[in-house]
Amino acid sequence: MTRPRYSIVAPVFNEEETLPEFYRRTRAVMDQLDGACELLLVFDGSRDRSPEIGRELRAQDPRVKCIVFSRNFGHQIAISAGIDYAEGDAVVIIDSDLQDPPEVIPALVAKWKEGFQVVFAQRAKRLGETFFKLFTAAFFYRLIRRLASIDIPADTGDFRLVDRQVVLAMRQFREHHRFMRGLSVWVGFKQTGVQYERQERYAGATQYPLKRMIKFATDAITGFSYVPLQLATTIGLWISGIALLAIPVVAVLRVEFGREFFGGQATTLISVLFLGGVQLIFLGIIGEYLGRIYDEVKNRPLYIVAEAPPKPKDEDEQ
Repeated sequence: MTRPRYSIVAPVFNEEETLPEFYRRTRAVMDQLDGACELLLVFDGSRDRSPEIGRELRAQDPRVKCIVFSRNFGHQIAISAGIDYAEGDAVVIIDSDLQDPPEVIPALVAKWKEGFQVVFAQRAKRLGETFFKLFTAAFFYRLIRRLASIDIPADTGDFRLVDRQVVLAMRQFREHHRFMRGLSVWVGFKQTGVQYERQERYAGATQYPLKRMIKFATDAITGFSYVPLQLATTIGLWISGIALLAIPVVAVLRVEFGREFFGGQATTLISVLFLGGVQLIFLGIIGEYLGRIYDEVKNRPLYIVAEAPPKPKDEDEQ
């Protein structure tokens, strides 16, 4: 059987209201492309009718393939599963909530045909989002660019096209706390961006509440930067330096003004609490890194599949 030219990977979590419209618009795009396509719907432990709708779509269109997880493993793991099962020469990663318009896919494909192997969709405008969401997103992207050891483009999500050579490289990554848009940059190759307007959600509520956003940001920073650990050393050196400088200053002040100058326990108590707080903060940072090491050492699978098509075997693996 001939491999499809294009694979479209879409994680799905509780999108029963959106999924039929997402399929309709994505099907129209697939019909326009210059080669065979497949649509991989990765159901990440959905608790609504999303998997049933996916099976109905698969029954009416053989290009639709369903990967159903045994439970919720997370958005980034769902993308990884889609990449593991994708057979296309070009693989498009897109969310199924229609905030990323499928109509942008031909623009990504056009850049791929020019020879680019990673084509990321860059958000020129974000419609229908709160000031808090816009502010935190802008802050996060600029923070990760400053902290990370690689140049992650600002205002880019997971919506992108990756060449098959990049797909094969990314399949080698089996880390659990993953930041896929960072990994797609880390592999290198020829990369470019296409600007687009991110839309409002078609229906339903966001699947990324504040708690998930914080975890996502933590995974991104710890996965691509040692700066938080280095910060502990830097601040420790500064505090030690200040303390050393303070010793002769305090001695002189006490000689000149007497012990009453620093009378009472308030100063000592504040200093102890401050240093204790700093130590606990950096113990927590070290704990985040150690926890990730612990998860990798256990060597558990990234995900458990309850239902899926046969996993492809690449020609170069045969």
